[in-house]
Amino acid sequence: MRSPDDLVKRANLDGLDSNLDGSKFIWLPEDTYQGRTFFDQMKFFTDRDPTSGMVTYVSRERAFSQNYTYFEDDGTVVMRSDMVSTLPLGQYRESVRIETTKNYTGGLFILDLKRAPWGCAIWPAFWTTNANWPRDGEIDILEGVHDNEHNQVTWHTLPGCYYDSNQTYSGTPVDSPVNGTINCDSEANGNAGCGITELSRASYGPFFESQGGGVLAMKWDENGIAVWSFFRAAIPRDVVEGTPNPSLWGPPSAVLGNTRCNITQYFRQHVIVFDITFCGVWAGNSYATTDCPGTCPERLMDPKNFENATWHINYLRTFRKQPVYATANSGATMSLPRWLQSPLSVIGPVLLLSPVFYLTW
Repeated sequence: MRSPDDLVKRANLDGLDSNLDGSKFIWLPEDTYQGRTFFDQMKFFTDRDPTSGMVTYVSRERAFSQNYTYFEDDGTVVMRSDMVSTLPLGQYRESVRIETTKNYTGGLFILDLKRAPWGCAIWPAFWTTNANWPRDGEIDILEGVHDNEHNQVTWHTLPGCYYDSNQTYSGTPVDSPVNGTINCDSEANGNAGCGITELSRASYGPFFESQGGGVLAMKWDENGIAVWSFFRAAIPRDVVEGTPNPSLWGPPSAVLGNTRCNITQYFRQHVIVFDITFCGVWAGNSYATTDCPGTCPERLMDPKNFENATWHINYLRTFRKQPVYATANSGATMSLPRWLQSPLSVIGPVLLLSPVFYLTW
């Protein structure tokens, strides 16, 4: 992660991210979840699975004692299910679900993964929501079932939020738009929400893993909510350097714009969630339509079936949106040098750079 002095390297203001009104902003580091401190600001969910999964979510103490959560020598964070116990038919398999203790309303969220769970009967997700579901919305950033090869991005809301298909994105709507929209209402269509299937086969499952994993990024602000995924060899340089600028990444895989959905009204105060569940309303109900053997409850019995039910996480980083206001003297070049580069004056909460740039802090 770059220091503040190296945070932003831009040739000019045109290289900064922009709002719909043309105003400029940058993304400042907010929180990092990584290595042996990854779980310090996480809590373990131990209630019954709300998606009716055949899973028993365990406490922090049991997760570590059973090696469901641990750290590899290089700092990789591992979360997985029980891969040892042979179960009688109908018994639930132990697994892990965690969520941040901090809430977020907007931001840029970047997850670097080596592996994500996949396989018959397995239903993992990396997502955001809060206890007032569906009142304050849900954003599914990475989600899939069985041996799927394409990630599905989905939004769930109260009535009144619609996905406008007249956006620029590379994915494919799960449901066909009606009059150019898809209803995101959690009470409609069996809580299907409004979903987009990613185009890339490297966005989920065995092919994602064989590519060495990759990065998922979600940008959430008043302009909309957009998701990108990059397999390992295609991760943008600005992400690697810790100075992310989504305006340089090209079209997202999926985007929920604000034209038919008031983002600030329908999404707020989310925690970040990782989980691994089994069967349930998606993986269970769809099991018979796959090439997976037997039934979903039968699949749950053999621990060998869950060797791929594991998260291997390099880091999760969050960034906050910071407006940039700039003026230039007559004849001056509109350029932004290295972040906080001299000459620099600090006057209260306002930073002045020469030629006269100021950033509210």
